[in-house]
Amino acid sequence: MEWLRTVHDFQIVGFPIPLFPTPVALATLILFLWSVAPAVKGRVSMGFLVWLRVTWAAFLVPAVIGVILALGGLKVPSATNAGGGLSKYGYPVDPSRDLEHWMYAAFTLLTLYVIEVLVKGRMIEHRMGLKYLPLATLFLYGCAYMIGRVAVFPGSTPGT
Repeated sequence: MEWLRTVHDFQIVGFPIPLFPTPVALATLILFLWSVAPAVKGRVSMGFLVWLRVTWAAFLVPAVIGVILALGGLKVPSATNAGGGLSKYGYPVDPSRDLEHWMYAAFTLLTLYVIEVLVKGRMIEHRMGLKYLPLATLFLYGCAYMIGRVAVFPGSTPGT
């Protein structure tokens, strides 16, 4: 169980800017930057599709492990009292952050599916769908970033 927690809690360290605190956030940020080319060109490259699959893997590995940990009764660190009413990161405990963590994970999963639909040209004309790709990937990055943020920092309702 400790190994699962270690894999799930992996964060990228050593970067001076906190734009991508987790591998999922980094993968989605790269996907966002890369999505401009298909939107402009009107076609998707094989490299973009490969990176989309890497992003799926970067999301699904911690997501599946997170479900296993949740079934074991664990909650995100910002919602868990490590002693004295503080989380393991030294911030006030905020139990509502656990549900927010799940919400952002669900938005990420849904957005990855929408990106697949846009890339494949289903339910919307292909070239028109590609024009929405940067917007969808930016939303995806925001959700991936917030997954890590809500796991660490308290929200506006600590202690309730």
